[in-house]
Amino acid sequence: MELRRFWWWVLLVSVQLGMNGCFGCWEQERIALMQLKASMINCSYGNHNFASWDSTNKESDCCEWERVKCNITTGHVIQLDLNQVCSWSPLYSESPSWYLNASLFLPFEELKYLHLRDNFISGWVSNEGFERFPMLSKLEVLDLNGNNFNNSILSSFSAMASLKKLDLSYNNLHGAIIDIREFKAFSSLEELYLMGNWISGFVAIKELGALNKLKQLRLDDSSIDKSFLHMVGVLTSLNVLTMSHCGFSGSLPAQGWCELKKLQEIDISHNRFDGILPSCLANLTSLQVLDLSYNHFNGNIALSQLSSWTSLEYLSLSNNDFLNPISLSWFFNHSNLKVLLNENNKIAFEPNSHGGTPTFQLEFLIMSNCSFDGLKRTPRFLQYQYDLQVVDLSFNNLVGKIPTWLVENNTRLVCLVLMNNSFTGPFRVSNDIRPNIRYIDIAVNYIEGPIPANFSLIFPNLEYLNMSNNALQGSIPSSFGNLVSLWILDLSKNQLSGTIPMHFAVGCYSLAFLKLSYNNLSGQIFPTNSNMTALSYLYLDNNKFSGKIPKSISIVSYGSIDFSNNYLSGMIPTWMGNMSGLNLLSMAKNQLEGPIPFELCKLDLQLLHLSYNNLFGSIPSCSNLSRTEFLYLNKNSLSGLIPSSLILNTSDLIGLDLRDNHLTGNIPHSIGSLPSLRILLLRANHLQGRIPIQLCLLQTLNMLDLSYNKFSGPIPHCLSNITLKASFQEDDLRGLSSGLGSTNSFLPSLPYFETKYTTPPDEEFPRIHWGASLNVKPEAEFTTKRITYSYKGDILQYMFGIDLSCNRLVGEIPPELGSMSNIRALNLSHNSLSGPIPVTFSNLKQIESLDLSYNNLNGKIPLQLTEMTSLAVFSVAHNNLSGTTPDRKNQFGTFDESSYDGNIFLCGPPLQNNCTKMRPPSTMPVDNEGEEGDIFMDMGVFYISFVGAYITVLLGIVAVLFINPYWRRAWFNLIEVCIDTCYCFVVVHYHKLFNYRSA
Repeated sequence: MELRRFWWWVLLVSVQLGMNGCFGCWEQERIALMQLKASMINCSYGNHNFASWDSTNKESDCCEWERVKCNITTGHVIQLDLNQVCSWSPLYSESPSWYLNASLFLPFEELKYLHLRDNFISGWVSNEGFERFPMLSKLEVLDLNGNNFNNSILSSFSAMASLKKLDLSYNNLHGAIIDIREFKAFSSLEELYLMGNWISGFVAIKELGALNKLKQLRLDDSSIDKSFLHMVGVLTSLNVLTMSHCGFSGSLPAQGWCELKKLQEIDISHNRFDGILPSCLANLTSLQVLDLSYNHFNGNIALSQLSSWTSLEYLSLSNNDFLNPISLSWFFNHSNLKVLLNENNKIAFEPNSHGGTPTFQLEFLIMSNCSFDGLKRTPRFLQYQYDLQVVDLSFNNLVGKIPTWLVENNTRLVCLVLMNNSFTGPFRVSNDIRPNIRYIDIAVNYIEGPIPANFSLIFPNLEYLNMSNNALQGSIPSSFGNLVSLWILDLSKNQLSGTIPMHFAVGCYSLAFLKLSYNNLSGQIFPTNSNMTALSYLYLDNNKFSGKIPKSISIVSYGSIDFSNNYLSGMIPTWMGNMSGLNLLSMAKNQLEGPIPFELCKLDLQLLHLSYNNLFGSIPSCSNLSRTEFLYLNKNSLSGLIPSSLILNTSDLIGLDLRDNHLTGNIPHSIGSLPSLRILLLRANHLQGRIPIQLCLLQTLNMLDLSYNKFSGPIPHCLSNITLKASFQEDDLRGLSSGLGSTNSFLPSLPYFETKYTTPPDEEFPRIHWGASLNVKPEAEFTTKRITYSYKGDILQYMFGIDLSCNRLVGEIPPELGSMSNIRALNLSHNSLSGPIPVTFSNLKQIESLDLSYNNLNGKIPLQLTEMTSLAVFSVAHNNLSGTTPDRKNQFGTFDESSYDGNIFLCGPPLQNNCTKMRPPSTMPVDNEGEEGDIFMDMGVFYISFVGAYITVLLGIVAVLFINPYWRRAWFNLIEVCIDTCYCFVVVHYHKLFNYRSA
């Protein structure tokens, strides 16, 4: 009987499976899926998110569709992955929003996992919202991360007793408080994510106790009040609490959260906590992960409660003010510790430290940029580590032989970063193969000797190698060609010599970035048969390469090329115009000749640097330079006009340098159409005409050099419109971005981080401290203080100067120039300027160099100029100035006689002639500005005296003629003779002229 009943149930199950499981998903769920597809098709961008959802093919099993997962036994849909179905597109001017019909999910009675992340859902269709969701009685995971839900969504959660994980992160939950009572229906909730919302606190905090099964609470990127830490202790089951980037400040509270004895993970990084760690933290004996980074905690870490956390596996103390004993003896008993991140703290020397052996075996150790106090050698405890995968001891100024024993002791080592220390000696390791090492950075040390010839045999899987800024000698090993996985190689700033090996150029086909700058390499700039098809960034500048530019470099079709400061010759090849992906091309300081090929106009470059060559001919009228930011053509023999079309088509231009050529004509009026221009250098050409007022439209200009030309006319008053502010953006100065993405992307995949911890912060990976080694920084030369300086990179945003010297400018100096308060250098010398020195120049508080020499300036030197306390160079020599020199105070006490030469009417120190002819101050007239009048003659007195004398003489003559009749008759006879003589002269000459014309 029992056997018969058994087979009866087998038959029923078989029939059920035959009706459903064998023939795919349930029909009503198939229909519901198609309705979902129809509701989302408007924002799914070409329906690519539902490519496999086929309603026409009845044999298509919806359980096999992408984004759908079914129970293998019943055939019911148990998981829907609808993440990023309606993701944002640049076509939108702002983030899109749409409303979803929640009732479409009701047919999925067995649904357990519903993911709607990053869909910009603003809510639900009216009466079809979460009030329908209680019918999904088996729903365990609901992911609404990255939508536009507001606080009203909270009231929709009711009777969802089966829910275990709820993610409402990065929505629009906002307000000073959020009512936690809305969550009390979730009696089974274990994980609650509220990250990235605009909430700052909770009400009905006691209701948190209803969430007695909650194990994970993530509140990162919110504005939760610190008082929450006092109250969170009611969540007795909590084992994960993360509150990074919440804006907390002050000291950590000593009550509340210390009662969470089951806590295994705490993340309070990126806040503003300060003070020492509270003693109550000793209660958290189950702690495995602790992240205190990016705060202001202080105190001796050895005296804190950390020594009692023997379960710790991951500890981040980075970027605080902790004091750390160098031996790490306070962690010797932490046998579980695997990850220690301790950047930007102070490392203290322990005079009485014991020589014990630590019980822990670290896998990740980051101790970069620590201020080692008293000890400059590699920490001794590292000699007992054998499981290290990542070591970063960069920026510590450690001394001694480079610790290659770290490589030999740790066979699992993946990443070694020792850059920016003072290690010496050769880089030598044993011949044992290290297949795991993929990342080595030992730049900026004093490592010497040759690169080991068997380098590629020891590190066959190397992907990143930076040995720059050392004292390496010899040649590049040919065996480097065996590093088929090598992606990044930087050997710049060493003493390497020889040529680029052929085998290296052929074998490293994965190489994307190659930097060999500042060495003594010679020969052909690049081997003819190069196989580096992935190469995008090639920096060979400042070497001794010679010959013509080989066509083998055409493989660099994207990225940057810098061949500057070599001995390249010949013409610029026209085929370079086909390297369409280049964004930077620098071939300055070579011996290139001939015209600039018009084909270069096809390149959409950000920077073109062809300075210091022998190029001639005219500048091409390019029309495809819309992205060009820096154009350097100075120090050549270019001639002709500055093309207007070139300026009109470079709207993003930041720097234009055409100095020291043979250009003629005027500055195009189109120059005013460059709103981003900050550097304009046209020095030493044959340009003429007036300085165009269109220059006044360049309000972001930092440097203007028009010296040594033939400009005439007055200085435009409106030049004062140039604000001379630090207008460079950070992105402008990094330049010309490498395009290689985040520096962390160079790091190898580190499984421990990926699997052990759910959200490892990117900051904790060792960085590639290249600075600008990936870029060619913008630069400019400018003459100030009688010396030509080269300004490069960040310093450009602090240099403001105008040089109009050695032209034919006339008229007075505009007083408005005194409003350019940030200017550091102003040179108007060697012109024909006249009039007085503007008193407004006293407002130039930042100016360091002012040269007004060799002009026709007159009047007195304003005494207020002594207020320019930053002035280092001052010259008004060879003008027509008069009066006394300024008082010998502030900077003017440092200027010698040469600053005033050639002004014969100037007197006073430091000149030899004194001012003895000056009237007493009490009798000297005062002008409108309150200054003393001219020391030689008052012009008003002169005019009055002249008129009085004239009237007196005239009256005297009349009186004499009236008294003496003889003189009176003689006077009238003389007058009559003069009148007759003049009359005859006019008549005779009139007749002669008339007769001549008639003839």
